[in-house]
Amino acid sequence: MQRSLRATLILASQSPRRAEILRNAGYEFEVRAATVDEAPLQDEPAGDYVLRLARAKARAVAGRLERGAAEAIVIGADTIVLADGHILGKPADIQDARRMLRLLSGTTHEVITGVAAIAWPANRETTLAERTRVTFRPLSDSDIEGYIATGEPFDKAGSYGIQGIGGRFIPRIEGCYFNVMGLPLAALAEMLRGATR
Repeated sequence: MQRSLRATLILASQSPRRAEILRNAGYEFEVRAATVDEAPLQDEPAGDYVLRLARAKARAVAGRLERGAAEAIVIGADTIVLADGHILGKPADIQDARRMLRLLSGTTHEVITGVAAIAWPANRETTLAERTRVTFRPLSDSDIEGYIATGEPFDKAGSYGIQGIGGRFIPRIEGCYFNVMGLPLAALAEMLRGATR
């Protein structure tokens, strides 16, 4: 699979889940983390928010590439949970995780991932926003407290991980499973094919 890419693939993210998705799909890549301000703008639509952050991450890393370096494709991504009109990022603390899980309990929400790819040095930029609907079963207080005690919620948008213990709460999804993990794999593969043409 990697042979189809003429450029070095760079993931502008520290997320171990995004790296795992790429690695398991057969891609070779480098990780170069980008730090950006993730505060949403006032009245910013959720889709615009994730695309803005994905672009900012990809641009931050592409901007650090040296002139004369080999061709590269820099991938930036950002994932949020949208529940009842509320954007849920990573929880700030236990109380925040508890609030999010109560909000998700017994409802269907959207997971939105924005992805930006910059073909360098041409600086051709393409973006996409993938949406997946996720249904939670009703959670009891003991479900929530037990899950929080595992520590899993604390580095994940919406305070859960579908690929881990949190998967026990999810009877149904509509859309891309990998999107819920943080990187819509099939859509990204199409994006990369386009970026190398």
